[in-house]
Amino acid sequence: MTTAVHSQSEYRNLPLDALTESPNNPRKSFDEASLNELAESIKTQGILAPLVVRPVDHHFEIVAGARRYRAAQRAGLEIAPVRIVELTDAQALETNIVENLQRRDVHPLDEAQGFAALMRLEEPKYTIEMIGAKCGKNPAYVAARLRLTVLAAPVAEAFAKDEIGVGHALLLAKLQPAQQEEALAACYQEQYTNGAGKPKRILLPVRHLQQWIEHNILLELAVAPFSKEDAALVPDAGSCVDCPKRTGRNKLLFGDDFGKQGDQCTDPKCWAMKVDAYVRQTIAAKPKLVQISTAYGPAKADSPVVPRNKYVEIRPLPNSDKPTNPKQRDWPEYKTCQFTTEAIVTEGSEKGETKRICANPDCPIHHARKQRPANDAAFKAEQEKRRREEAIAQTTGLRVLKAIGDAVPVRLMKRDLLFTVERLTAMLDERKLAILIRQHEIGQPKDTDSPAKLLAAFLPKAEESKLARILVETVILFSMRTDMDTVKVLRDAAQTYKVDIEAIAAKVKQEFAAKEKAKAAKKAAPKPPAKAAKKTAA
Repeated sequence: MTTAVHSQSEYRNLPLDALTESPNNPRKSFDEASLNELAESIKTQGILAPLVVRPVDHHFEIVAGARRYRAAQRAGLEIAPVRIVELTDAQALETNIVENLQRRDVHPLDEAQGFAALMRLEEPKYTIEMIGAKCGKNPAYVAARLRLTVLAAPVAEAFAKDEIGVGHALLLAKLQPAQQEEALAACYQEQYTNGAGKPKRILLPVRHLQQWIEHNILLELAVAPFSKEDAALVPDAGSCVDCPKRTGRNKLLFGDDFGKQGDQCTDPKCWAMKVDAYVRQTIAAKPKLVQISTAYGPAKADSPVVPRNKYVEIRPLPNSDKPTNPKQRDWPEYKTCQFTTEAIVTEGSEKGETKRICANPDCPIHHARKQRPANDAAFKAEQEKRRREEAIAQTTGLRVLKAIGDAVPVRLMKRDLLFTVERLTAMLDERKLAILIRQHEIGQPKDTDSPAKLLAAFLPKAEESKLARILVETVILFSMRTDMDTVKVLRDAAQTYKVDIEAIAAKVKQEFAAKEKAKAAKKAAPKPPAKAAKKTAA
């Protein structure tokens, strides 16, 4: 048999054993059911479109038509119609990729490997824009597909098995390998059904994964405490300006989704290294700078860091020209004192930020409760009155929130409720999460887990009615930015759900008055004589 070609393009019928599949064919996966259907069609109608082959040594290499070749073997054919063309390796690879792109059943991973093979060619040298023009795709499409080649092994395996969709894979591919596996777990939800001991794993929508990534991985560079231009801060990482892991650096890849959120860092580990280096650098330059923590929990022994309950942050007065609440001017956090000093957060979510604080326990402005005069009855009465009003207001608010929750109807499906609740509660701070934990008696007093962990474990197992209540309560809590907001939001919600705030407030005041009366009566009761007390004890 000769492989000589007498013209630029020649049609022949060749035996199947003279053909070989190209090792550079990007299509690696073939659907068995689809191949069997094509084989049955070939048995009755033959091969309608000739295979494209090129002569290589003493055989013909299939450039386009590997699927038809395999189906023809299954159909028992001995020969197949072919079109023989002279092609270089680069031309053959390009033809193969373009031909495969016209097929709907090509897996995106195979497509990505094809694009990557073109990018690896030395001659001719391809760019993303050139590949897009050749294949009829825009450059962003090609860039996104190329990114699939850096999927972590477990993610690529899940995608190959169709356990996640192409939308999930494209989002995961934009992350660093260290974050991909963590984000993969966020693609699923374990759903418990009545009577089933083992939960069923459900694939969540792509928008759920995108929101999870935005809240848990992406970091807004605009609020970074360190200089983005400083290449010497962490020499191995370099500057953020030239970093390929910055979304703004690769608008072709991130422009359609993450780019809308602003210029962001996709590598939390690198971010943390830079924050740590910045903190060390700042403390070295200012040894007297006070170190503070914004984290909850007890202080570490022998630590120079001042815990959050030992200082007051001095804040600028909001809307200083026309403050929303005129009383804000009198609040301690909006006042300065002779002990006001600069501090840097070295522990907690705001690590690296500098703040103005008062950490002096003897300050009469910011630590007034500790400066309570021993014999100042008027001062004590004023402080007691303030605590009582705050307690009544807080208890009334919680009662109103509970009454509103009781009035929430069950209409949404559990899947929708759970999705919404998980997204919203993730945006609450620990103080508001603690309110939800207390409202619904989640966890035990001995639990050491954070409110977020307790709630995350509780929600998937909660009934629909409970999720509906938590959903409305979370929206209300999230809307409470200031004291004025709290009153307005609760009143609006109470009006919607026909909850009588005045009745609840009156009942709370009655309860507090009854407690105070009982407390006063106990104090006024005469103490039993010492001897009588001993007899009673005996």
